[in-house]
Formats: sequence, structure tokens, C-alpha cells
Amino acid sequence: MAVLYGQTGVGKSTLLKLFLSQIPQNLFLPIYLHFTHLKSSSLLSLIVSQPGEIPKHTKDRLFLQIMDKSLLSNLTPIIVIDEAHLLKTDAITDLRLLVSSPLDSSTHLKIILSGQEHLKYILKRDIHADFAQRIPVHYHIHPLTKTQTAAYIDFHLKSSGASDKIFDSDVKDLIHEFSAGIPRQINAISTACLINASIRQSQKITQDIFHQALAEIQSF
Repeated sequence: MAVLYGQTGVGKSTLLKLFLSQIPQNLFLPIYLHFTHLKSSSLLSLIVSQPGEIPKHTKDRLFLQIMDKSLLSNLTPIIVIDEAHLLKTDAITDLRLLVSSPLDSSTHLKIILSGQEHLKYILKRDIHADFAQRIPVHYHIHPLTKTQTAAYIDFHLKSSGASDKIFDSDVKDLIHEFSAGIPRQINAISTACLINASIRQSQKITQDIFHQALAEIQSF
């Protein structure tokens, strides 16, 4: 099992998408879920239905369906649960039971949880101790540094065929400051700057254009 933490907008779902696109499809069966604020039986039904199977009507049969899929398939199921900080307590317990049978160690089911930073503290609760102890991989995605923010903006500009000189360097620093290094916020502010520059027919994004764009964003 593995857990991915990070602030909202920092790129967790993007990283999961990249990961799932690169795993060998002849070896693994990815099952991606993000509707997590559900009762446990509904979550188990989603796990069963994602590969195209029809879920059974009781929790015990749902468990058996998932375990049979894990044991009998030539592919290793990887259950990726996004927005995992919204999981209910009984759902976390059932996920633990899927991978921790004391009598059957043959299952090769994999689980990746991804959620906001307080998922870390949810898993530290005594009630989830057995689950947390079985997670060998923890990764925390941090916001971008000032240098990384500038490189991130430059990369997107170059990828679109534009010059990385469009943004003044002090504007890149301001974008980092107001976005706190969160890529989603960097995208929003930078896009607003580009739109304002286009309206003004300006080839350069200056501090004046930045502050106008930021004011518009903050007015919503």
C-alpha cells in the first residue's frame, strides 16, 4: 500500500494520472475512484464495477468478488483512491481487510490512497492503527519553491511555443508569493495575466498587468 499527501491544487491527481498512464497494461489492472464520501458497501461496489463487473448485493459477496478478481486474474489490481481524506471510518477498515487476511497471504491486490494533508492525521487515529502499520510508502507533495514556480511558468510558455520572456522576472516572483507555490493557483493567476495582456495588446506582462489580473481573480 502507499499514501500520497498534499494541499489541494498541488498536483496529486495529475501525478496519479501520469502514474496510471505509465504502468504496464499487460501486468496491472488500474481501478481509479474519486467518489469517496460513500458508505463502505457503495465504495466496494464501485471497486467491483470499475473493471466492468456487476456488483453483488451484499458486502460479504462484494468482498469475495474483489478477492477472486485479485487471485484469479493474470493482472495485478491497483486500487487508486483519490480524495481519500473523505473516506468514512468503516470504508478504511474494509480496505484494510482486503489486503490483510491473516490466513491468506496470496492476494496481490495493491492500494494507493491520495488525499489532502489531514489524511495523514486521520490514519494516525488509534482506530486505524492496523491499517497505517501496513503502509510502507508515504509521499508528501510540497508546493513549488520560487525557483520551481518560475521554471514551471517558463515550461508551459515554451510548450505552447511562446517566449519565457513574456513574464517579467519580478512578476514571476509575485505569482509565487500570491499562489504560495500551488500549481493550480499559479495556472489561474498566470492565465489571468495573459488574458489581461492580450486585452491591452501588450507583449510583456508587467507588475501593473499582474495586479489588475489579481484584483479580478480576488473579486470573484
